[in-house]
Amino acid sequence: MRKTSQRHTIRLIATCGAVLVSCRAFAAPPSGFEHRAETLRTQAGVPGMAVAIVENDTVTFAKGFGTRALGKPELVDGDTLFQTGSTGKAFTVAALGILVDEGKLSWDDKVTDRLPGFQMYDPWVTREMTIRDLLVHRSGLGLGEGDLLFVPRTNLSRAESVRRLRYLKPATSFRSGFAYDNVLYMVAGQLIEAVTGETWEKFTAEHVLKPAGMLHSTTSEEARMATEDRAQPHARMNSGLRGAGDQERLDERDGLGRNAAPAGGMAVSANDMARWLLIQLHDGELPGHSGRLFSQVVHTEMWAPVVPVPISPQSGPLKLTEPQYSAYALGWDIQDYRGTKIVLHTGAVFGFLTAVVLVPEKHVGFSIEINSEDGELIRGLMYEILDHYLGLPKTDWPALYRAEKHRKVTAALSELSKQTSQPAAVGPSLPLQSYVGTYTDPWYGNIDVALVNGKLTIDFKSTPRMSGTLEHWQYDSFITHFTDKSIEPAHVTFSLDANGKVARIVLKAVSPIADFSYDYQDLLFTPAK
Repeated sequence: MRKTSQRHTIRLIATCGAVLVSCRAFAAPPSGFEHRAETLRTQAGVPGMAVAIVENDTVTFAKGFGTRALGKPELVDGDTLFQTGSTGKAFTVAALGILVDEGKLSWDDKVTDRLPGFQMYDPWVTREMTIRDLLVHRSGLGLGEGDLLFVPRTNLSRAESVRRLRYLKPATSFRSGFAYDNVLYMVAGQLIEAVTGETWEKFTAEHVLKPAGMLHSTTSEEARMATEDRAQPHARMNSGLRGAGDQERLDERDGLGRNAAPAGGMAVSANDMARWLLIQLHDGELPGHSGRLFSQVVHTEMWAPVVPVPISPQSGPLKLTEPQYSAYALGWDIQDYRGTKIVLHTGAVFGFLTAVVLVPEKHVGFSIEINSEDGELIRGLMYEILDHYLGLPKTDWPALYRAEKHRKVTAALSELSKQTSQPAAVGPSLPLQSYVGTYTDPWYGNIDVALVNGKLTIDFKSTPRMSGTLEHWQYDSFITHFTDKSIEPAHVTFSLDANGKVARIVLKAVSPIADFSYDYQDLLFTPAK
């Protein structure tokens, strides 16, 4: 739990004595940081990057690197907008915190009291779900369950998406453990609208961004697209596996449907992110001591750990990055790095990655934004910066993460080859016309399977431009490589009933390292009546 600003100052004086001498030992980015960051960006093949660093009350670094888009001359600067993915969850929490300060709701209000009509699959969970539960990933839903309601795009409204959550079957019992989700932050956004009469986009822009002085940042696609100084998304997709091959530009309108903006629809510049870091390090106080965005009490709640997060074991040199504890608070991860408390959140929207990191003990914060999916650069640079401010020996973390990515991609390509190279020469069981029809999943909606020029096709009706040809693989399983190659290919398997008619369709991602938001495994299609 954070201490008040006054007690924090007293502790610094008692510990450091000569504050201006001892506590400024690391009061600047690493020597040669700008050159090092640019070298790492170039090595990773990342088109553009923006970094912000704050220390105490000062922004010590806020700059851009590279270009906004491959093949174009416009350079990234401190005001270039990057889509920041799930780091935006903290902004949704801040919007709710402002309403808590105003007495319009409390963290433990029942959702149904604030959002009539809200419903989960289990009636008991529906009755017991609180606003806090929406924010900490303990609902019982599986990892990323329901993400295809907005990935990579959708024609569903936020209200309709929230209505469909009642059909998502839980993977575990309520409040029994941690599984990251996005869909309940959509509920949080819809709840803000129910309480205030303003959309999440408008309320967050007017009551969070504007008071914070984050005047370049946006909450809506329209505002982002109207900003000329914005980065374009890129990904590696031309080796049969997302994450391998050369960079390609993506459609900047994709990656996250508008309905899911409260879960990760922010676009933020380095200069604006620096202000956000200062506000967080000052417990909600605005830069320049010009007032508060939210109260000390609300800030304490934001950083209070709620749900333990399972720790993924690391091996070799990366073992040093394995935390001793990890928990999820309200829109923030709370863990340690080599014994020091770290408050952080990463974010991913297709074509962009972001990390926002705070070290309360050192009163240091930083962010790294890139317009590609090369996470090894984000992780490597993050640990280099942390080592600097914690006074730890230098380690070439970027090189270690590049090696780890190479290992994973190589293993995935090998597994992919095994999956697809030697299918059984059996099937399909039926004439292709017998697979044609409209099929429905309760939470996703409809797909259409058609026969066009002698080949089966599939079209996901809630997701514009998510269609492709079904190529027979084995038995009654097909593989679809979507016309939009940025969408992960899927195995599509038809099951027959005793009369030889299609009874259901199940799917799974072809790639063994597909992003969890392609939750094909959570779909179960049956013939539409």
